[in-house]
Amino acid sequence: MSRRQKRRQTPYDPALLVSATRLPRLINIALAVALLAMGAGHAVAQKADKPPPGGIDTKAPRAVIMDSGENMVLFEKDADTLMVPASMSKMMTLAVVFRELKAGRLKLDDTFMVSEHAWRTGGAPSGTSAMFAPLNTAVTVEDLIRGVTVQSANDGAIILAEGISGSEEEFAREMTKYAREIGLQKSTFANATGLPAEGHLMTARELAQLARFLIAEHPDYYQYFGLQEFRYRDKFTFRNRNPLVFDPELPADGLKTGFVKESGYGLTASAKKGDQRLIVVTAGLSSPKEREAEAKRLLQWGFKNFKQFRLFDAGQKVSDALVWGGSQHYVPLVGEGDINILLPTASTGAVTATIHYEGPIKAPIKKGAQIATLRVSSPESQATNEIPLYAGMDIEPSNFLWRGLDSLGCLAICWIL
Repeated sequence: MSRRQKRRQTPYDPALLVSATRLPRLINIALAVALLAMGAGHAVAQKADKPPPGGIDTKAPRAVIMDSGENMVLFEKDADTLMVPASMSKMMTLAVVFRELKAGRLKLDDTFMVSEHAWRTGGAPSGTSAMFAPLNTAVTVEDLIRGVTVQSANDGAIILAEGISGSEEEFAREMTKYAREIGLQKSTFANATGLPAEGHLMTARELAQLARFLIAEHPDYYQYFGLQEFRYRDKFTFRNRNPLVFDPELPADGLKTGFVKESGYGLTASAKKGDQRLIVVTAGLSSPKEREAEAKRLLQWGFKNFKQFRLFDAGQKVSDALVWGGSQHYVPLVGEGDINILLPTASTGAVTATIHYEGPIKAPIKKGAQIATLRVSSPESQATNEIPLYAGMDIEPSNFLWRGLDSLGCLAICWIL
Protein backbone atom coordinates (compact mmCIF):
# COMPACT_ATOMS: atom_id res chain seq x y z
CA MET A 1 0.00 0.00 0.00
CA SER A 2 1.45 3.42 -0.95
CA ARG A 3 2.03 6.20 1.57
CA ARG A 4 -0.54 8.27 -0.31
CA GLN A 5 -3.12 5.53 0.10
CA LYS A 6 -2.37 5.09 3.78
CA ARG A 7 -3.09 8.74 4.57
CA ARG A 8 -6.28 9.26 2.59
CA GLN A 9 -9.29 10.30 4.62
CA THR A 10 -12.64 8.60 4.61
CA PRO A 11 -15.72 10.34 3.21
CA TYR A 12 -17.07 10.76 6.76
CA ASP A 13 -18.95 14.05 7.01
CA PRO A 14 -17.19 16.11 9.74
CA ALA A 15 -20.28 18.25 10.12
CA LEU A 16 -22.38 15.32 11.37
CA LEU A 17 -23.77 16.22 14.79
CA VAL A 18 -25.14 13.78 17.32
CA SER A 19 -26.38 14.38 20.83
CA ALA A 20 -23.88 13.55 23.55
CA THR A 21 -26.67 11.96 25.56
CA ARG A 22 -27.47 9.63 22.64
CA LEU A 23 -23.90 9.12 21.43
CA PRO A 24 -23.31 5.71 23.08
CA ARG A 25 -26.17 4.27 21.02
CA LEU A 26 -25.41 6.10 17.78
CA ILE A 27 -21.62 6.18 17.71
CA ASN A 28 -21.23 2.97 15.74
CA ILE A 29 -23.60 4.23 13.08
CA ALA A 30 -22.09 7.70 13.00
CA LEU A 31 -18.56 6.32 12.74
CA ALA A 32 -19.22 3.29 10.57
CA VAL A 33 -17.78 5.08 7.54
CA ALA A 34 -15.01 6.62 9.65
CA LEU A 35 -13.30 3.46 10.83
CA LEU A 36 -10.76 3.70 8.01
CA ALA A 37 -9.80 7.28 8.89
CA MET A 38 -6.08 7.58 8.25
CA GLY A 39 -3.45 9.68 9.99
CA ALA A 40 -2.76 9.20 13.66
CA GLY A 41 -3.04 12.04 16.08
CA HIS A 42 -2.32 12.54 19.75
CA ALA A 43 -2.06 16.33 19.55
CA VAL A 44 -3.35 18.50 22.34
CA ALA A 45 -6.63 20.17 21.44
CA GLN A 46 -6.12 23.18 19.20
CA LYS A 47 -7.69 26.61 19.23
CA ALA A 48 -10.73 27.29 17.06
CA ASP A 49 -11.53 30.64 15.43
CA LYS A 50 -14.65 31.26 17.51
CA PRO A 51 -14.51 32.73 21.03
CA PRO A 52 -14.88 30.39 23.99
CA PRO A 53 -18.21 30.04 25.81
CA GLY A 54 -18.81 32.70 28.41
CA GLY A 55 -16.72 35.27 26.52
CA ILE A 56 -13.67 34.80 28.77
CA ASP A 57 -10.56 36.84 28.16
CA THR A 58 -7.61 37.84 30.30
CA LYS A 59 -5.25 40.75 30.87
CA ALA A 60 -2.39 38.24 30.67
CA PRO A 61 -0.58 38.47 27.31
CA ARG A 62 -0.15 34.69 27.41
CA ALA A 63 -2.45 32.20 29.11
CA VAL A 64 -3.72 28.62 29.09
CA ILE A 65 -6.50 26.83 30.94
CA MET A 66 -6.19 23.03 30.75
CA ASP A 67 -8.31 20.22 32.13
CA SER A 68 -5.64 17.91 33.49
CA GLY A 69 -7.70 14.72 33.57
CA GLU A 70 -8.92 15.02 29.99
CA ASN A 71 -5.67 16.64 28.73
CA MET A 72 -7.80 19.29 27.04
CA VAL A 73 -7.13 22.99 26.59
CA LEU A 74 -10.26 24.98 27.46
CA PHE A 75 -8.83 28.41 26.66
CA GLU A 76 -5.56 29.72 25.29
CA LYS A 77 -4.01 33.04 24.41
CA ASP A 78 -0.68 33.26 22.59
CA ALA A 79 0.12 29.89 24.11
CA ASP A 80 2.92 28.82 21.76
CA THR A 81 5.19 31.88 21.77
CA LEU A 82 8.52 31.28 23.49
CA MET A 83 8.95 33.54 26.50
CA VAL A 84 11.10 34.02 29.59
CA PRO A 85 9.48 31.72 32.19
CA ALA A 86 11.39 33.01 35.24
CA SER A 87 10.96 30.76 38.28
CA MET A 88 8.10 28.83 36.71
CA SER A 89 10.87 26.88 34.96
CA LYS A 90 11.85 25.48 38.37
CA MET A 91 9.05 22.97 37.72
CA MET A 92 11.41 21.43 35.16
CA THR A 93 14.24 21.47 37.71
CA LEU A 94 12.02 19.51 40.07
CA ALA A 95 10.86 17.17 37.29
CA VAL A 96 14.47 15.97 37.01
CA VAL A 97 14.80 15.73 40.81
CA PHE A 98 11.56 13.74 41.10
CA ARG A 99 12.70 11.41 38.31
CA GLU A 100 15.88 10.64 40.26
CA LEU A 101 13.89 10.03 43.44
CA LYS A 102 11.41 7.76 41.68
CA ALA A 103 14.25 5.77 40.09
CA GLY A 104 15.92 5.27 43.49
CA ARG A 105 19.09 7.12 42.49
CA LEU A 106 18.30 9.81 45.06
CA LYS A 107 16.71 9.81 48.51
CA LEU A 108 14.95 12.56 50.40
CA ASP A 109 17.41 12.31 53.30
CA ASP A 110 20.49 12.51 51.05
CA THR A 111 22.50 15.69 51.58
CA PHE A 112 24.23 18.05 49.16
CA MET A 113 26.88 20.64 49.98
CA VAL A 114 26.34 24.37 49.44
CA SER A 115 28.98 25.45 46.92
CA GLU A 116 30.25 28.99 46.53
CA HIS A 117 28.51 29.22 43.16
CA ALA A 118 25.17 28.24 44.69
CA TRP A 119 25.66 30.58 47.64
CA ARG A 120 26.86 33.56 45.60
CA THR A 121 24.55 33.18 42.56
CA GLY A 122 21.36 32.13 44.31
CA GLY A 123 21.90 32.58 48.03
CA ALA A 124 22.21 35.45 50.48
CA PRO A 125 24.70 37.58 48.46
CA SER A 126 22.57 37.36 45.30
CA GLY A 127 19.67 39.50 46.43
CA THR A 128 17.27 37.06 44.78
CA SER A 129 14.76 34.64 46.32
CA ALA A 130 16.77 32.29 48.54
CA MET A 131 16.49 29.90 51.45
CA PHE A 132 19.79 31.27 52.83
CA ALA A 133 21.62 27.96 52.98
CA PRO A 134 25.02 28.69 54.61
CA LEU A 135 28.15 28.26 52.51
CA ASN A 136 29.88 24.86 52.84
CA THR A 137 27.05 23.26 54.83
CA ALA A 138 25.05 20.14 53.98
CA VAL A 139 21.33 20.38 53.21
CA THR A 140 18.92 17.46 52.78
CA VAL A 141 17.26 16.91 49.43
CA GLU A 142 13.84 17.24 51.07
CA ASP A 143 14.67 20.65 52.54
CA LEU A 144 16.01 21.78 49.17
CA ILE A 145 12.76 20.69 47.49
CA ARG A 146 10.73 22.58 50.10
CA GLY A 147 12.92 25.60 49.61
CA VAL A 148 12.27 25.57 45.87
CA THR A 149 8.52 24.91 46.01
CA VAL A 150 7.69 27.28 48.88
CA GLN A 151 10.34 30.03 48.75
CA SER A 152 11.34 29.63 45.08
CA ALA A 153 14.89 29.39 46.42
CA ASN A 154 17.50 29.94 43.75
CA ASP A 155 20.25 28.61 46.00
CA GLY A 156 18.18 25.48 46.60
CA ALA A 157 17.73 24.91 42.87
CA ILE A 158 21.45 25.30 42.16
CA ILE A 159 22.45 23.00 45.05
CA LEU A 160 20.11 20.31 43.69
CA ALA A 161 21.50 20.77 40.18
CA GLU A 162 25.12 20.51 41.26
CA GLY A 163 24.40 17.57 43.55
CA ILE A 164 22.74 15.57 40.76
CA SER A 165 24.81 16.51 37.69
CA GLY A 166 28.05 17.96 39.06
CA SER A 167 27.44 21.42 37.62
CA GLU A 168 24.49 23.69 36.93
CA GLU A 169 25.41 23.83 33.23
CA GLU A 170 25.33 20.06 32.88
CA PHE A 171 22.06 19.91 34.80
CA ALA A 172 20.50 22.50 32.45
CA ARG A 173 21.44 20.32 29.49
CA GLU A 174 19.74 17.40 31.23
CA MET A 175 16.65 19.56 31.79
CA THR A 176 16.35 20.24 28.05
CA LYS A 177 16.98 16.60 27.18
CA TYR A 178 14.37 15.38 29.65
CA ALA A 179 11.91 18.01 28.44
CA ARG A 180 12.06 16.45 24.97
CA GLU A 181 11.54 12.98 26.42
CA ILE A 182 8.32 14.03 28.14
CA GLY A 183 6.96 15.85 25.11
CA LEU A 184 8.03 19.48 25.55
CA GLN A 185 9.30 20.29 22.07
CA LYS A 186 10.11 24.00 22.33
CA SER A 187 11.41 24.61 25.86
CA THR A 188 15.15 25.09 26.37
CA PHE A 189 17.00 25.65 29.63
CA ALA A 190 20.23 27.43 30.51
CA ASN A 191 20.10 27.12 34.31
CA ALA A 192 18.20 25.53 37.19
CA THR A 193 16.75 28.76 38.58
CA GLY A 194 14.95 30.66 35.83
CA LEU A 195 17.20 33.67 36.32
CA PRO A 196 17.63 35.57 33.01
CA ALA A 197 19.90 33.73 30.61
CA GLU A 198 20.15 33.47 26.84
CA GLY A 199 18.18 30.51 25.53
CA HIS A 200 16.18 29.93 28.72
CA LEU A 201 12.69 29.87 27.20
CA MET A 202 9.32 28.12 27.52
CA THR A 203 5.77 28.52 26.21
CA ALA A 204 2.57 28.84 28.20
CA ARG A 205 1.27 25.60 26.68
CA GLU A 206 4.39 23.67 27.66
CA LEU A 207 4.24 25.06 31.20
CA ALA A 208 0.72 23.64 31.44
CA GLN A 209 1.86 20.33 29.96
CA LEU A 210 4.75 20.18 32.43
CA ALA A 211 2.39 20.85 35.34
CA ARG A 212 0.12 18.05 34.14
CA PHE A 213 3.12 15.71 33.88
CA LEU A 214 4.23 16.45 37.46
CA ILE A 215 0.71 15.89 38.80
CA ALA A 216 0.20 12.62 36.91
CA GLU A 217 3.66 11.08 37.17
CA HIS A 218 4.79 12.18 40.62
CA PRO A 219 1.78 12.25 42.95
CA ASP A 220 4.01 11.37 45.92
CA TYR A 221 6.12 14.49 45.40
CA TYR A 222 3.55 16.86 43.95
CA GLN A 223 2.33 17.63 47.48
CA TYR A 224 5.44 19.76 48.08
CA PHE A 225 4.03 22.42 45.75
CA GLY A 226 1.02 22.89 48.02
CA LEU A 227 2.87 23.44 51.29
CA GLN A 228 1.77 26.72 52.82
CA GLU A 229 5.01 27.26 54.70
CA PHE A 230 8.48 25.84 55.26
CA ARG A 231 10.51 26.30 58.43
CA TYR A 232 14.26 26.03 57.81
CA ARG A 233 17.06 25.77 60.40
CA ASP A 234 14.70 26.93 63.17
CA LYS A 235 15.58 30.39 61.93
CA PHE A 236 13.48 31.08 58.85
CA THR A 237 9.79 30.48 58.18
CA PHE A 238 8.93 30.89 54.52
CA ARG A 239 5.37 31.26 53.26
CA ASN A 240 4.43 29.87 49.87
CA ARG A 241 4.73 32.53 47.18
CA ASN A 242 1.71 31.12 45.35
CA PRO A 243 -1.18 33.09 46.90
CA LEU A 244 -3.83 30.68 45.60
CA VAL A 245 -2.83 27.96 48.08
CA PHE A 246 -4.17 30.25 50.83
CA ASP A 247 -7.41 31.17 49.03
CA PRO A 248 -10.43 29.53 50.75
CA GLU A 249 -12.51 29.86 47.58
CA LEU A 250 -10.12 27.73 45.56
CA PRO A 251 -8.80 24.30 46.47
CA ALA A 252 -5.45 25.20 44.85
CA ASP A 253 -2.54 22.88 45.66
CA GLY A 254 0.34 24.15 43.46
CA LEU A 255 2.47 25.02 41.51
CA LYS A 256 4.94 27.97 40.87
CA THR A 257 5.10 31.71 40.59
CA GLY A 258 7.64 33.52 38.48
CA PHE A 259 8.99 37.02 38.08
CA VAL A 260 11.96 38.71 36.51
CA LYS A 261 11.93 42.12 34.85
CA GLU A 262 12.13 40.54 31.41
CA SER A 263 9.06 38.34 31.93
CA GLY A 264 6.62 40.23 34.12
CA TYR A 265 4.60 38.34 36.70
CA GLY A 266 3.50 34.79 35.93
CA LEU A 267 1.86 31.87 37.68
CA THR A 268 1.27 28.22 36.92
CA ALA A 269 -1.39 26.92 39.30
CA SER A 270 -3.62 23.90 39.71
CA ALA A 271 -6.84 23.28 41.61
CA LYS A 272 -9.25 20.38 41.97
CA LYS A 273 -13.00 20.27 42.52
CA GLY A 274 -14.57 16.85 42.78
CA ASP A 275 -13.08 14.73 39.99
CA GLN A 276 -12.09 17.71 37.88
CA ARG A 277 -8.58 19.20 38.02
CA LEU A 278 -7.69 22.36 36.14
CA ILE A 279 -4.31 23.90 35.40
CA VAL A 280 -3.91 27.60 34.62
CA VAL A 281 -0.90 29.45 33.26
CA THR A 282 -0.69 33.24 33.12
CA ALA A 283 2.37 35.21 32.07
CA GLY A 284 3.42 38.78 31.41
CA LEU A 285 1.25 40.54 33.99
CA SER A 286 2.19 43.85 35.63
CA SER A 287 1.90 43.08 39.36
CA PRO A 288 1.55 40.27 41.90
CA LYS A 289 -2.02 41.39 42.60
CA GLU A 290 -2.96 41.19 38.92
CA ARG A 291 -1.27 37.80 38.63
CA GLU A 292 -3.31 36.40 41.51
CA ALA A 293 -6.60 37.88 40.32
CA GLU A 294 -6.31 36.69 36.73
CA ALA A 295 -5.27 33.15 37.63
CA LYS A 296 -8.11 32.84 40.13
CA ARG A 297 -10.67 34.23 37.68
CA LEU A 298 -9.61 31.83 34.92
CA LEU A 299 -9.78 28.82 37.25
CA GLN A 300 -13.22 29.81 38.48
CA TRP A 301 -14.40 30.26 34.90
CA GLY A 302 -13.16 26.79 33.96
CA PHE A 303 -14.89 25.07 36.85
CA LYS A 304 -18.12 26.97 36.24
CA ASN A 305 -18.37 26.62 32.49
CA PHE A 306 -17.39 23.00 31.78
CA LYS A 307 -18.71 19.66 32.96
CA GLN A 308 -18.25 16.01 32.12
CA PHE A 309 -20.52 14.01 29.80
CA ARG A 310 -20.31 10.21 29.82
CA LEU A 311 -20.00 8.72 26.33
CA PHE A 312 -19.04 5.11 26.98
CA ASP A 313 -18.78 2.90 30.02
CA ALA A 314 -15.58 1.02 30.78
CA GLY A 315 -15.13 -1.85 28.31
CA GLN A 316 -17.93 -0.68 26.01
CA LYS A 317 -17.02 -0.90 22.32
CA VAL A 318 -16.70 2.48 20.58
CA SER A 319 -16.24 1.16 17.05
CA ASP A 320 -13.99 -1.17 14.99
CA ALA A 321 -10.70 -0.67 13.17
CA LEU A 322 -9.75 -2.49 9.97
CA VAL A 323 -7.08 -5.18 10.36
CA TRP A 324 -4.64 -6.44 7.71
CA GLY A 325 -3.32 -9.98 7.85
CA GLY A 326 -5.25 -11.01 10.94
CA SER A 327 -7.49 -13.84 12.05
CA GLN A 328 -10.23 -11.18 12.31
CA HIS A 329 -10.92 -8.43 9.76
CA TYR A 330 -11.72 -5.89 12.48
CA VAL A 331 -10.52 -5.18 16.00
CA PRO A 332 -12.92 -3.59 18.53
CA LEU A 333 -11.86 -0.23 19.94
CA VAL A 334 -12.41 0.57 23.62
CA GLY A 335 -11.36 3.27 26.04
CA GLU A 336 -9.22 2.96 29.15
CA GLY A 337 -12.02 2.87 31.68
CA ASP A 338 -15.01 5.14 31.25
CA ILE A 339 -14.87 7.59 28.35
CA ASN A 340 -15.92 11.09 29.36
CA ILE A 341 -15.73 14.36 27.50
CA LEU A 342 -15.84 17.96 28.65
CA LEU A 343 -18.44 20.31 27.20
CA PRO A 344 -19.69 23.75 28.20
CA THR A 345 -22.08 23.55 31.15
CA ALA A 346 -24.87 25.12 29.08
CA SER A 347 -24.16 22.87 26.10
CA THR A 348 -27.01 21.29 24.14
CA GLY A 349 -24.89 18.14 23.93
CA ALA A 350 -24.36 18.33 20.17
CA VAL A 351 -20.95 16.95 19.18
CA THR A 352 -18.94 15.90 16.17
CA ALA A 353 -17.05 12.62 16.50
CA THR A 354 -14.35 11.01 14.34
CA ILE A 355 -11.90 8.15 14.81
CA HIS A 356 -8.32 8.45 13.54
CA TYR A 357 -5.64 5.78 13.18
CA GLU A 358 -2.85 4.57 10.90
CA GLY A 359 -4.39 1.70 9.08
CA PRO A 360 -5.24 -0.93 8.20
CA ILE A 361 -3.57 -2.16 11.38
CA LYS A 362 -1.18 -5.01 10.82
CA ALA A 363 -1.62 -8.18 12.86
CA PRO A 364 -0.63 -9.39 15.37
CA ILE A 365 -2.43 -6.95 17.66
CA LYS A 366 -2.18 -7.19 21.43
CA LYS A 367 -5.22 -6.45 23.56
CA GLY A 368 -4.75 -3.13 25.33
CA ALA A 369 -2.44 -1.63 22.70
CA GLN A 370 -3.25 1.99 21.85
CA ILE A 371 -4.14 2.08 18.18
CA ALA A 372 -6.57 4.94 17.57
CA THR A 373 -7.85 8.30 18.78
CA LEU A 374 -11.45 9.42 19.22
CA ARG A 375 -11.84 13.15 18.56
CA VAL A 376 -15.00 14.76 19.86
CA SER A 377 -15.73 18.45 19.42
CA SER A 378 -18.68 20.74 19.97
CA PRO A 379 -19.82 23.81 18.03
CA GLU A 380 -20.28 25.45 21.43
CA SER A 381 -16.63 25.16 22.52
CA GLN A 382 -13.21 26.04 21.15
CA ALA A 383 -11.72 22.79 22.49
CA THR A 384 -11.49 19.26 21.11
CA ASN A 385 -11.51 16.15 23.28
CA GLU A 386 -8.68 13.78 22.29
CA ILE A 387 -9.38 10.30 23.68
CA PRO A 388 -6.99 7.35 23.11
CA LEU A 389 -8.62 4.09 22.02
CA TYR A 390 -7.22 0.62 22.61
CA ALA A 391 -7.52 -2.82 21.07
CA GLY A 392 -10.33 -4.71 22.77
CA MET A 393 -8.98 -8.17 21.94
CA ASP A 394 -5.91 -10.04 20.69
CA ILE A 395 -5.74 -10.55 16.92
CA GLU A 396 -3.44 -13.30 15.69
CA PRO A 397 -1.82 -13.31 12.22
CA SER A 398 -3.71 -15.12 9.46
CA ASN A 399 -2.24 -17.46 6.84
CA PHE A 400 -0.59 -16.36 3.58
CA LEU A 401 -3.77 -16.74 1.49
CA TRP A 402 -5.87 -14.54 3.76
CA ARG A 403 -3.12 -11.89 3.87
CA GLY A 404 -3.19 -11.77 0.08
CA LEU A 405 -6.97 -11.34 0.04
CA ASP A 406 -6.67 -8.61 2.69
CA SER A 407 -4.16 -6.77 0.47
CA LEU A 408 -6.54 -6.86 -2.49
CA GLY A 409 -9.40 -5.68 -0.33
CA CYS A 410 -7.38 -2.82 1.13
CA LEU A 411 -6.25 -1.70 -2.31
CA ALA A 412 -9.85 -1.66 -3.52
CA ILE A 413 -11.08 0.29 -0.50
CA CYS A 414 -8.29 2.88 -0.70
CA TRP A 415 -8.94 3.35 -4.44
CA ILE A 416 -12.61 4.07 -3.73
CA LEU A 417 -11.67 6.56 -0.99
